[in-house]
Amino acid sequence: METGLTKENKITEGIIWRQLLLFFFPILLGTFFQQLYNAADAMIVGRFIGKEALSAVGGSTGMLTQLVVGFFVGLSSGASVTISQYYGAKRPEMVGYAVHTAIAFSLLSSVVIMILGIILAPFLLRVMETPEDVMGLSVLYLRVYFAGIAGNLIYNIGAAILRAVGDSRRPLYFLMTSCLINIALDVIFVVALKLGVLGAALATIISQAVSAVMVIMCLVRTRDMHHLNLSAIRLDRRMLKRMIRIGFPAGLQSVMYGLSNVIIQTGINSLGTDTVAAWTAYSKIDSLFWMMVNSFGIAVTTFVGQNYGAGKNERVHRGIRSCMLMALLASAVMSVAIYNWGIYGFQLFTTDTAVIQVGIAMMRYLAPAYITYVAIEILSGALRGVGDCWMPMMLCCFGVCTLRAVWIWLVVPFKRDIYTIMLSYPLTWITTTILFVVYYLLFSQLRYKKTG
Repeated sequence: METGLTKENKITEGIIWRQLLLFFFPILLGTFFQQLYNAADAMIVGRFIGKEALSAVGGSTGMLTQLVVGFFVGLSSGASVTISQYYGAKRPEMVGYAVHTAIAFSLLSSVVIMILGIILAPFLLRVMETPEDVMGLSVLYLRVYFAGIAGNLIYNIGAAILRAVGDSRRPLYFLMTSCLINIALDVIFVVALKLGVLGAALATIISQAVSAVMVIMCLVRTRDMHHLNLSAIRLDRRMLKRMIRIGFPAGLQSVMYGLSNVIIQTGINSLGTDTVAAWTAYSKIDSLFWMMVNSFGIAVTTFVGQNYGAGKNERVHRGIRSCMLMALLASAVMSVAIYNWGIYGFQLFTTDTAVIQVGIAMMRYLAPAYITYVAIEILSGALRGVGDCWMPMMLCCFGVCTLRAVWIWLVVPFKRDIYTIMLSYPLTWITTTILFVVYYLLFSQLRYKKTG
């Protein structure tokens, strides 16, 4: 049984770049295995059933599930920031209140999202103009996914708690285990039992339930400040208010990203099943970049939160600079790798020549632009770590979401092709990066701190 992480936690001391990387890599690997949930479904149904099934598990359904889960993960960042600050300040009673409130909130949210998701699935898919030849399969997959959403939400809040106290290793172990279970169940349900899209959905929710059980057991067994007492799970109104105040802007920001991607998906849906299938496959390859940069964002949020709570403001700034540099270098490497070798990834999802050709065109158009997004993620994560959440949300709302929607509604109709649609990404990334840099350097609460 664990006796405490406090002695091992060096986030508030030690060599900054090394501590960031030691925290980053388990998050990166964990995010990789989390992405494998849907990627495994897509690979198996795409290869063994066809492009309609591939579109059903990763097209509009993928966007909608990311939208919902992304909002909750954004909300959970309020718990993560709150716990990391109290943990850095060594206030165990406040950490305890935060942990039990966070778990209670995840349980309540699971019930609400499950009911709404099952009822609204057909309506949401129609709003996104999902092609008729995949509508039935998409509704089936989405309803089964929402029926088992509790496992996903409980795991995410538990992982946020562990990462807030500096433990990024065990969330990785839990995801590795559940991902392997997901792949095994995909083979059994889809290939052996011929359950199709239903089998892929069942495999996903069962494996996510396993990860939820493991993270809860970990929190129950620990003797550190973040110990979970199942009988004490309840909402503390003051703590919930603080968490929502910090987390709601991040959740809303995630929703705005999601909604802008839904608008993009709607435009892509209008181009036919081949384009939808290609975009689905590309999104799985593209996720390699996103899980990398998001992992840096999570790492810098926890680093800033704990050091800010401990009153080490100079270390906060050094950490932000170090994380920014590492993320820029990693993004450049990722762009080169995906541009040159991403073609092999498409063959994991489909053998359809037309789909692969469209997908390669997408990949080589967007991969060089990845580096223009990095500052958004790092600065947003850093500002969130000190509790500044509303302004990053507003910057993303205007710079990414509003401009992207305007582009799709006003510009794309004049030239409705995949290149015009995709151009909305680098344009909005560059605009939002400029807004974030200006705000961080001139207007944020961090602007007055010494940088060493």
